[in-house]
Amino acid sequence: MLGDRPGEIRCKVSILNKKGENLVGILEDNGSSQIILCHGFRSSKENGVLTSLSSKFLSMRFSTFRFDFSGSGESEGYFQYGSYWKDAEDLSSVVTYWRDHGRKVDALVGHSKGGNAVLLYLSKYKDVGTVVNICGRFYLKNGIKERLGKNYMQLIEECSYVDVKDRHDKVLLNTVS
Repeated sequence: MLGDRPGEIRCKVSILNKKGENLVGILEDNGSSQIILCHGFRSSKENGVLTSLSSKFLSMRFSTFRFDFSGSGESEGYFQYGSYWKDAEDLSSVVTYWRDHGRKVDALVGHSKGGNAVLLYLSKYKDVGTVVNICGRFYLKNGIKERLGKNYMQLIEECSYVDVKDRHDKVLLNTVS
């Protein structure tokens, strides 16, 4: 499908990760090397930050690919709380896919939890020259207490699961240890 600018193509692409799950993303291609954009916790490739960044990078003559980590958005798999290394491996599958298809990956940009994924990816693979972490968390201990409650370890030990709740005490998901 044609994009918004002359010479630009926008299309949906599915990429298999190392577990055989389809990762679904949007390629906005203007023929240049590309930047891969990664979403945050409980988000998707359609997040406003990522769509705005994609638009801006396209205007600067960079192609972009924004995708859903496994278990998020349109991608296959199950959501897992705190799956930082799993996200980094999904990102590895995406980078490998584009390189195998003759594309140069110039940069990785991650927002929130995606910011942690790009840093973990870089720490393991060291093969992308530019990595941008936008609002990635650096001290996760308090975030876990905020989302799971003070007694989360006791609940996990007693029940083998804990509920993740929002600010209004509504259960968002159950996590299994």
